[in-house]
Amino acid sequence: MDLSLNTATVRKQWNLAQMIDGCARHGIRGISPWRDQVAALGLRKTGALNKEHGLTVTGLCRGGFFAEKNWKDDNLRAIEEAHVLGAPALILVVGGMAPGARDLSSCRKQIQDCIAEILPEARKAGVPLAIEPLHPMQVTRAAVNTLEQALDLCDALGEGVGVAVDVYHVWWDPKLAGQIARGRGRILGYHICDWLPATRDLFNDRGMMGDGVIDLPLIRSWVEAAGYQGFQEVEIFSELDWWRRDPDEVLRTCKDRHERCC
Repeated sequence: MDLSLNTATVRKQWNLAQMIDGCARHGIRGISPWRDQVAALGLRKTGALNKEHGLTVTGLCRGGFFAEKNWKDDNLRAIEEAHVLGAPALILVVGGMAPGARDLSSCRKQIQDCIAEILPEARKAGVPLAIEPLHPMQVTRAAVNTLEQALDLCDALGEGVGVAVDVYHVWWDPKLAGQIARGRGRILGYHICDWLPATRDLFNDRGMMGDGVIDLPLIRSWVEAAGYQGFQEVEIFSELDWWRRDPDEVLRTCKDRHERCC
């Protein structure tokens, strides 16, 4: 699989125009930008620069957060942005439980209802929606926490909904191999990084591939066996390490580790 850069990986060092240029210089063929970065550069300008530099958009981060007050308008805008950029999917971080809430089942039912409400517009725009399950430690950000739960939503919602498999969030799951196989034809994104043995921050301390405990070649083999032929998208949130480094060093390391460790 080719390598794509999720722009969170160098978001503290570069703006989006610099990221696009950096990908081209380092021979990274794909890019998955975040919407705030696209807004800062401009939607049409982002599309033009990607085309000028020969980059493939591998996803748009993010839609979702269905507990927010303006969730519907924001997600409809996100669908339009993904359509303009030619993204193969809009990544959904679905949102978590409201403050003081305890009922996960109701929260997940609300998530399903909200996706169903925007799904006709996504289908009309030709933008698949990719539900990304987040590790249970991040249930306040996303109440969908396993690939099984995400695929159950896909079964309920039907055409136009798939999943994004982020190894950081799902590597621990004893059902992972079977659920990846179940996801054949519905895996819309595959995100890579590593889980550090001594994680210092549960959100912003992801490891570079090869520095942690995730068996990346094994998970890749499962994803490929399930028919996924897209990019491997490196996505690293690293307040204490990689966000402090020279961004060219980060991209060089991403490319090297992709070739040697994934």
